[in-house]
Amino acid sequence: MRILMVASEAAPFAKTGGLADVLGALPQALVRAGHEVDVVMPRYRGMPEGGDPFSVPLGPQTVDLRVGQTTRGGVRFAFVDAPAWFDRDALYGMGGHDYADNPERFALFGRAALEWARAQGVTYDVVHAHDWQAGLVPVWLDREYVADPHLGRASRIFTIHNLAYQGTFDASWLPRLGFGWDLFTMAGLEFWGRMSFLKAGITFSDRITTVSPTYAREIQTPESGFGFDGLLRFRAADLVGIVNGIDYDRWDPASDPFLVERYDVTSLDRKRANTVALMRELGLPEVAGSRPVVGMISRLVDQKGYDLIAALADELPRLDATFVLLGTGDRRYEDLWLGLASRHPDRFGVRIGFDEGLAHRIEAGSDLFLMPSRFEPCGLNQMYSLRYGTLPLVRATGGLSDTVRNLDPVTGEGTGFVFGDYLPQALFGTLRWALGIYTEKALWRRMQEAGMRQDFSWDASARDYVSVYERARA
Repeated sequence: MRILMVASEAAPFAKTGGLADVLGALPQALVRAGHEVDVVMPRYRGMPEGGDPFSVPLGPQTVDLRVGQTTRGGVRFAFVDAPAWFDRDALYGMGGHDYADNPERFALFGRAALEWARAQGVTYDVVHAHDWQAGLVPVWLDREYVADPHLGRASRIFTIHNLAYQGTFDASWLPRLGFGWDLFTMAGLEFWGRMSFLKAGITFSDRITTVSPTYAREIQTPESGFGFDGLLRFRAADLVGIVNGIDYDRWDPASDPFLVERYDVTSLDRKRANTVALMRELGLPEVAGSRPVVGMISRLVDQKGYDLIAALADELPRLDATFVLLGTGDRRYEDLWLGLASRHPDRFGVRIGFDEGLAHRIEAGSDLFLMPSRFEPCGLNQMYSLRYGTLPLVRATGGLSDTVRNLDPVTGEGTGFVFGDYLPQALFGTLRWALGIYTEKALWRRMQEAGMRQDFSWDASARDYVSVYERARA
């Protein structure tokens, strides 16, 4: 199959979150499976300029821009180069506020992606759009390209990476983007009196995917549907959850260049050297590494469960554990963790910010990894942790439910620790339980080995996407 993917970011070119990781890895996995993949994204500041000239219609105006190309891992990447729209300090906004012209920016991007694809002179079997920024792509395929010999027969796939981001704007943007008011209906783009790019993608696609089976079920409920639950229940037969993969070239303790000691499932004793090195790096006494080490790498926001952790701030220092944290986010949570490290320097190692190498070393040097998320469409760190023999402690939500098997005290089977109720006491009770299990060395080793043998490769996920593409084409 020939597949066109349209997304607002892709690693390593531009990244703000997991969407970029997916677009950096999934296309290459599809190429390894024998398919041809083109990815189109904007050219942001700092990326190479130039390319072939294109004129793109957008409402009452025609925009002259360029589209450059490069190839990586067998995937052709194309970059929409329109400096007035994309050569900015950040991808989506500044100072906590979105850019006011985001509707125009990403409408132009989506239309330019299709114009570039049409000019390639090849026939696409699938057009796969990702998140709200590409939500208008299926609409244009339906309205403007249905008779096009290169795009007209392509199946339309739309992936929701996080339903909380919906691309909702004032309805006055419709004619400015070239759409008629006939689309401003409940069956079209109207969403609570406004227009929604996300709704456009859901409504006009043949199949909808999201990033885990449990999340696919959760977003069909009023509690987690963010107003889209009714529409998603209506499209339930076309909605599929596929767990994201992880990049085993970057996340493998047997070959990780960031570690002081590499190891695999047959040499787990070598993991210990990484714990000792992590204590030194974070300024913790070596004795801190003799206690179970609880790692966290995260945005410090409510969604990630930091309100639960804040409620336990007085209890955590009393546990027989050492806590290490890397992340940035809400100032109140940054101050909370810096305060804990100041008052208990032998038990808390905190680094505010992000450091790729340190993230790898925390995964390798920790015994437990804490992810008590309120909601989590897929999550990646719990899969990194399993790969590194670090047992995840997670809440039963989204992709965390699909990737971590709770320890069964009777059989001793499991790969981590899972709690259900979003309550501080539920998290604290599970954490105490996990720390108690840590003393049962044989059981702990069995759980580590079970986790390390899981297959979370992108090749497995790519097979599931191919099945979706084939059903859509049929």
